[in-house]
Amino acid sequence: MSETPLTSEQINALRDAELDQWKTQENAADLMVPLIGRLYRENNVVSVLFGKGLVHKNSIDLIKLHNYVCKYVGKRMQPTETLVVLLALVQYAPNARDMRIDLGRTFVFMEKEVLDVQAQVTPEARDAKIRALGELINTKMAPLTQAPPSFTPSDVVLYGFGRIGRLLARLLIEKSGPGVKLMLRAIVVRKGTKEDLIKRASLLRRDSVHGQFQGSITFNEEANAIIANGNLIQIIYSDGPDKCDYTKYGINNAVVIDNTGRWRDADALGLHLKSPGVSKVILTAPAKGSVPTIVAGVNENMISSSENIYSAASCTTNAIAPSLYALDKKFGIVGGHIETVHSFTNDQNLIDNYHMKERRGRSAVLNMVITETGAAAAVVKCLPSLKDKLTANAIRVPTPNVSLAILNLQLDPTKAEGITKDSINSFMSKVSLDSPLQNQIDFVNSAEAASSDFIGSRAAGTVDGKATIVDGNKVVLYVWYDNEFGYSCQVVRVLQRLMGINHTRFPAKEQVEEIDSALNLTWNI
Repeated sequence: MSETPLTSEQINALRDAELDQWKTQENAADLMVPLIGRLYRENNVVSVLFGKGLVHKNSIDLIKLHNYVCKYVGKRMQPTETLVVLLALVQYAPNARDMRIDLGRTFVFMEKEVLDVQAQVTPEARDAKIRALGELINTKMAPLTQAPPSFTPSDVVLYGFGRIGRLLARLLIEKSGPGVKLMLRAIVVRKGTKEDLIKRASLLRRDSVHGQFQGSITFNEEANAIIANGNLIQIIYSDGPDKCDYTKYGINNAVVIDNTGRWRDADALGLHLKSPGVSKVILTAPAKGSVPTIVAGVNENMISSSENIYSAASCTTNAIAPSLYALDKKFGIVGGHIETVHSFTNDQNLIDNYHMKERRGRSAVLNMVITETGAAAAVVKCLPSLKDKLTANAIRVPTPNVSLAILNLQLDPTKAEGITKDSINSFMSKVSLDSPLQNQIDFVNSAEAASSDFIGSRAAGTVDGKATIVDGNKVVLYVWYDNEFGYSCQVVRVLQRLMGINHTRFPAKEQVEEIDSALNLTWNI
């Protein structure tokens, strides 16, 4: 606190200045929302800000993301600047299509031109500068532009409609529209009551943790289908994975995402392939036996055309594997223990009752319950270099969503010499902004962060920088994760990779390396 407090006149002037600044940025963010949506719907352009998605965000979300970038990138950047880039893209850059465009890095790449636009006084001069900027961006994009692909959207079937199934449905519906490459065609469930369709639609519409569905949901009883944001989704009743003929519904070469957790080995999951219309299977649980385990961002290069069945591992494996991968590549992991503080799940009991597993029969809402986890073993399936190096355990706690993984690691002393809490946090924050893992790893450095802050996070895990502990070559990392929604996002990423979906990126790789080097963001490993 200043020893000389402000006068009332100074306070009033400061209040007016802050409010004017907020109104200016809010107005710019309001103008950004429809432009981002237009690029997404009409041009199949995914807009991001240093890797953080902007599609389907409201104006307040956009302002918060800009503040986040200012804090962790160390670069002043506000909606008024990125709005200029968006206007140039929409109005004067026809090459901006079928791409993932980083508005933040584009601004840094062309900062002089953007600031030149803002310096203009008259609308005519401003528009002329926006045109010049758009034409420059269009020229830079030209070498990256491909002919519009001729494709038929890949059919997707959800086998099961529980917690993960409904969130996968929301994500797939969100990605529908012009240029869509994945189409949710059907949901397979067991036959329920005569009001089954109405109840299924209601479960998709409302969620006690994740809130209301963003859009419109109706149903067509004659077709036995749910209609969500214009997408007709067939509800199919079946008693087994090999008992559906999907071709009767016009579904062909579909990827079945089995989210029941009931069938887990190659033979059992292979039953799906016996149903006409199915070509691939993804399991949303740890697999048994020889089924390949894929964690998006970590070992997705293992996906091949010769395999038809994959496991997307568990939520915990997805949460910890990216951070383990980054730390192992940079410093080398020689050993460690993973403890997960995990939200209760629907296989536990509300009150004490019989359960096949030890302790799981105790009330989930009244107890912390120690239990086992297969996360350490599953990590080895996607990171073989960590074989025999990790142990793991879990504690189920009375919260419905968001879990915490505590990574207690010993690093290679020859590679980790001189590390500090600040250097580890700096490394992980850079990984979250500039690396192949930026979709998987997020970073927060707030002393007030708590579990509910991470509901709806699309990252596989968020490193809590304030909680990081470093002692010599020993590091303790705390990683928050939305064990429902964040995991579902990872499953969709595996699905996209399996179907060969990959956006061209702008700025190009060489330009990004130049930008990030100037901002000291490079995450060298």
